[in-house]
Amino acid sequence: MSVRVALVGTGSIAGIHAEALRGLGDRVELVAGVDVDGVRARSFCQAHGIPHAGTDLARVLRATRPDLVHVCTPPGAHLDAARTALAYGAHVLVEKPPTLTLRQFAELTAAADHSGRHVATVFQHRFGSGARRLASLYRSGVLGRPLLALSQTTWYRPQEYFDVPWRGSWDTEGGGPTMGHGIHQMDLLLSVLGDWTQVSAVARRQARDVDTEDLSLAHVSFADGCVASVVNSVLSPREQSYLRFDFTRATVELTHLYGYGEDAWRVTAAPGHEEAVLGAWHGGERGVPSGHRAQFAAVLDALSSGSRPPVTLAEARRTMELVAAIYASAFTGRPVGPSELGPGSPFYDEMRGGGPPWRLIARQEVA
Repeated sequence: MSVRVALVGTGSIAGIHAEALRGLGDRVELVAGVDVDGVRARSFCQAHGIPHAGTDLARVLRATRPDLVHVCTPPGAHLDAARTALAYGAHVLVEKPPTLTLRQFAELTAAADHSGRHVATVFQHRFGSGARRLASLYRSGVLGRPLLALSQTTWYRPQEYFDVPWRGSWDTEGGGPTMGHGIHQMDLLLSVLGDWTQVSAVARRQARDVDTEDLSLAHVSFADGCVASVVNSVLSPREQSYLRFDFTRATVELTHLYGYGEDAWRVTAAPGHEEAVLGAWHGGERGVPSGHRAQFAAVLDALSSGSRPPVTLAEARRTMELVAAIYASAFTGRPVGPSELGPGSPFYDEMRGGGPPWRLIARQEVA
């Protein structure tokens, strides 16, 4: 039986969603596309063979009754769209970042709990076979104990990229590369290493005419004693996404840009552990690249079995808290732990907290 899916927001990321969903064949029926711009909604639906286009989400949900709603709007509209979908009985898959703030995230969690429906967040890098193999081998003990990790998202976005009104603003994007770009690598880092305990960070606005940071650097401590260095940038002409995990028995590296296949991984065994490590690595699941299609398939599998679809809100919260901690440490000048980010913290209500140490820029109001 096909899962009926509606897409909210019909910009570029929605096109990626539509193509990935089409790749899942008769497991999915695309029933509607919704956008505040009616012309764009109709054009999008025509291009992707979607029968119903509209501008009023509630009206479209009443008319089409989807099982699952993909929220592909700019980040500032995620919460309202998700709550509306939940109110009409649909499960929700929301693009990253799921909300602009930790307070909004708590509101989304409460709405999901009240509705009895599931909300998952798009973090597609978890779902390539390489990432699944890494997590499995770590849990099995083959790789040994994690000692050191590196997470690097060094991308390049020219000033024109920020001409889109909602980009580069705390109020509508929620943050800079820490929130909107590096969050993918950081989520994959956390999916392997688990709970973090302390963050020391700096953030700067070095070169872009934006309100948010354009780079951040952080040292992250984990509950098991591992330490990680995290770099997020939109100023780097030689672009790269890089993760490195140094375990007692192996180094595992992932080098890519926006997605990876098998050839993006490199495993180096410690002396004396070559046979066990390399045998296990090459003998595991293989051949599935990272990407939206892989995650969407996992979401459908979960819904069909009655389990929570990945990435769950509990998992996404850990990633959102790490983002908030980087900003909190950078803007207060001291280490920050997760217990300091609850209600009462300025970084619970806004990722910028009391404000960055630079002048905000007067920007065009976003409708």
